[in-house]
Amino acid sequence: MNGVLPLLTFIAVALIHGPAAAATFYVDDTGDDENDGLTPATAWATLQHAVDTIGPGDTALVLEGLYEGCRIESSGEAGQPKTLRAHPPWGAVVLEPGPNNRHNSNIEVESFDGVVKHWVIDGFEIVDGPRSGVDVRVTRDITVQKCHVYNSGRTGIFTAFSDDVVVQYNESELNGEHGVYISNSGDFPVVRGNLLHDNFAAGVHMNGDRTIQPGDGLISFATVEANVIWENGVGGASAINCDGVSDSVIRDNLLYGNHASGLSLYAIDGSEGSSRNEVYDNIIVMADDSRWVVNIPESPEGISNPRCNKIVNNVLYTPRLDRGSILIYPGGAEDPCFKSDYNVVVDRFSRDNGDTIISLARWRRATGQDRHSLLAPSGILFVDPASDDRRLHFGGPAVDRGLFLGGAALDDLDDL
Repeated sequence: MNGVLPLLTFIAVALIHGPAAAATFYVDDTGDDENDGLTPATAWATLQHAVDTIGPGDTALVLEGLYEGCRIESSGEAGQPKTLRAHPPWGAVVLEPGPNNRHNSNIEVESFDGVVKHWVIDGFEIVDGPRSGVDVRVTRDITVQKCHVYNSGRTGIFTAFSDDVVVQYNESELNGEHGVYISNSGDFPVVRGNLLHDNFAAGVHMNGDRTIQPGDGLISFATVEANVIWENGVGGASAINCDGVSDSVIRDNLLYGNHASGLSLYAIDGSEGSSRNEVYDNIIVMADDSRWVVNIPESPEGISNPRCNKIVNNVLYTPRLDRGSILIYPGGAEDPCFKSDYNVVVDRFSRDNGDTIISLARWRRATGQDRHSLLAPSGILFVDPASDDRRLHFGGPAVDRGLFLGGAALDDLDDL
C-alpha cells in the first residue's frame, strides 16, 4: 500500500503540470555552442548544435547571419514538433552543407535508425546546395515552409519515402532540376502556395519510383494547390509532373509560360499510370515553345495506363497551333470513368498520343467529353497577358461558367 501512494502522487502531479513548457533557444553566427542559448546574448553558434539539442515543442530561433547547414536525426512529438525558424524570415542564409550532412544538401532530415517525425523548417534563405537545398528522407509529418531556395545543383526541396510532408509558401527558383520533388512512395504530401519558377526541369515533380524499395511505387493522396508556377521546363518536364501519382487533388494552381507540358499524368517509373486524380480550378497558359497543356500518354509495356482522371473547371490554353488542350492515349478519353468538362480550351485535342489533332467538335463527338466547355478567343481571356496579369478578364468567356464542385474555397491566388 505504501508503494501505491507515491505512484498515485506522481500521476496526479503529471496530470496537473502536463508536458514540459516549450522553450525558445537562439542561434547567432557570432554565438558559441557552449552558451545556454536562452537569450540572443547567450546564443548558440551552429544549426547542428541547435537541432541536436532542442526538445519536443521547442523552437530554435536563428538570427540574421550566414550559416552552414545541418542534419536532423531526432524527432519531435505529435502536437509538439521541433521547430527550426529563421528570424527575420530569409535573414538567416544557409550557404552550404554542414559537417554531419550525408547527401551534399544544405539542410537534411533523415536518420538511418528510424523514421524522423514532427519537425518544422521555417523561413530560411537556402542557396547553392550542391545537391538540394532541403533534403527530407524517410520521415513523417515534416513541414518545410516560407523558405527561399535557389541555385541548387539539382532540386530546391526534395523528399523521399516521406508521408504527410507539407511543402508550403516557399519560393524555389533557378535550380538545376526541379523546384519541388516528391519521390519514393510518399503518401499524403501537400504542396501548397509555393512560387516555383525558372527551374531547369519541373516546377513540381512527383514520382512513385517502383524500382526503389521499399514502397508501392506510387505517390498517393497528394494535394497540390494554390501554387504559382512559371518559366520552368527548358530542359523538359512539365510544370506539374505526375509519374505514378494517384488518388490526388490538383487544384487552384496558376501555371503560365512553362516550356514543356503544363500538367502530365503518366507512368515511367510509377507502378501505375497516374489515376483517379481530380484536376480542377487551375489556370494553365503555355509558352509559345511549349508542348500540350494536359498530357496523358499511354504507359510503357507492363504498366497500366492512367485511368479515371477528372479534368473540370480549368483554363487550358496554348498559343501553339500544332499543340492543344488535352492529349490522351488511344481509348483513354472513351473510358467511362474519365471526365473532362466545363473547361476553357483551344480548338485542338488529340486522342491518339498526339499523332493527329482534332477540333473540339470532333473531340466531343468521338469521346463525349467537354460538352459544356468553351473555346477561348485569343487576347481577351486575361486582364493583361503582356504584363503577366493572368486574372480572368471580366466579361471574358471563362467568368461564371464553371461547375460548382463543393468544398472550402482557398484564398485567392492574388494574395500570394
